[in-house]
Amino acid sequence: MTSVEESSRTARHPLSSVSASWPLAPCPALVIDEAGAVVDANARAADLFPGAVPGARLEDAVPGWLARAHQEVARDGGAAPGPVRGPYGERSLEAHATPGASGDVVWWLLDDTEQRLAERALRGEQERTAFLAEASTRLLASLNTERCVEEAVALATRHLADAAILITPASGRGHHLATGIGDEVIRSTERIDPSVVPGLAEALQGFPPVPSRWIDPAELPHWAVPEGLTEPVGSVVITPLPGHGFPAGALILLRRSRHTAFDTSEELFARVFAARAGAALSAARLYQEQNSITATLMAELLPPVLHRVDGVEFAGGYRASRETEQVGGDFYDVHPGAGGERETLAVLGDVCGKGLEAAVLTGKIRNTLHALLPLADDHQHLLSLLNGAILAKGNTRFATLVLASVRRRGTVVDMRLTSAGHPAPLIVRRDGTVEEAATAGTLIGALPEVAATTAEVTLEPGETCLLFTDGVTEARGGPLGDVMFDETRLLAALEECAGMPAEAVVERIQMLVTRWIDGNRHDDIAVMAITAPHPAGARPVTAGGG
Repeated sequence: MTSVEESSRTARHPLSSVSASWPLAPCPALVIDEAGAVVDANARAADLFPGAVPGARLEDAVPGWLARAHQEVARDGGAAPGPVRGPYGERSLEAHATPGASGDVVWWLLDDTEQRLAERALRGEQERTAFLAEASTRLLASLNTERCVEEAVALATRHLADAAILITPASGRGHHLATGIGDEVIRSTERIDPSVVPGLAEALQGFPPVPSRWIDPAELPHWAVPEGLTEPVGSVVITPLPGHGFPAGALILLRRSRHTAFDTSEELFARVFAARAGAALSAARLYQEQNSITATLMAELLPPVLHRVDGVEFAGGYRASRETEQVGGDFYDVHPGAGGERETLAVLGDVCGKGLEAAVLTGKIRNTLHALLPLADDHQHLLSLLNGAILAKGNTRFATLVLASVRRRGTVVDMRLTSAGHPAPLIVRRDGTVEEAATAGTLIGALPEVAATTAEVTLEPGETCLLFTDGVTEARGGPLGDVMFDETRLLAALEECAGMPAEAVVERIQMLVTRWIDGNRHDDIAVMAITAPHPAGARPVTAGGG
């Protein structure tokens, strides 16, 4: 053997150049021969593995996973594998192999317990963060309170506990409970005493939760333990559901006795989840309450459905300026006379502006007119009082309207029509002739005094009086979407409506205007038709002679 070969072999021997510093290595190190016997161990390795003395069998001195890893290295002919990891008591070790030329293998050991714990904690936090993100999305996906409650219970049973019970504050007949175990959520109403469960009464009032170790699972009442939870309860957490200014309820989490009890970090995480569930539940309840209020107010603002009154046909149609809105500045009403002896008062008007702000003034005008019904015989006086009421409230908006007092006299219908700054009503005769009522007047809510003229009109059987807002004539459409529907087209359309019932007239005008607009922006649109009905068995006469 040459000196070069000897030098190379010596350089490859794992201990040849470090024998002096071997005992001072900063990490445990073992030298194992290819037969699996301990050749040497530094001081740190001897402290870690007391049985790792020269000549000892490796499997008798070190954990089994390290002995198996050495066998694989020896079987592969000394090929250096990647690091191997495994437990040793409460520690976690990472071992690196350095094969030597003589078949010996040096195993360097690193204690990565803290790193593993940190990685485990990081994974746990990532999983919790992902869960909270999912929970927020699912809880806020629906503003229905029942759906929100069921979602909160389902999430809790899937990720936090074996079973969960969500309890809302007492109302009416008792407390509402949502009990979840597995994939099933059961709703019920129970008359319960929260004080029998430690911390539940306080949680329902929004106070911080009591530690789970203070709650004895054996003392839980029957309603707090789901029937499907066949095993004994081993741990209980009760946490409040914070709401917007008031508690939204409380959440009870249950774990079976064979599972680990809730620790401090899990109790804290349950509180974080409960806070999100409480916020979502409060938002759903607030939305439901506001939606109920809105529906009640909207019912008062929407135009009514019209019917026959004292044998006279009334029909109306309304379309708001925006598809997303239900109310606006146009309105109509019909107030039947007392006992059929008094005239029926029909009103159609247009408040300046659009949307909810205009609808608020619309509601005020309708309510004021309803209060002034006993004075409906005198249109001029009624309009003056209405004008004064609007001016007194300091409104910056004005309105136009038309009053129609209607009374049936035998087969004909007598009408008194008064316009206050509004387009004059149109009369459709039996032969298809369309006339404009001779009435005009000043705006309401703009000037101190109101002046108006009243026209008297008589409708023969089958004839119609049409009241409409300028949203009809000013509707823009056509090829370029900039041409108004105007009175000419309206008159032509009404000529074709001779002899039609009131409802058919309204539907015909609405259809033509909608087709003309063809999706373009438009103002509020309202129409009302008042028709003298045909006598029983009489055949209507139309403009075409039918």
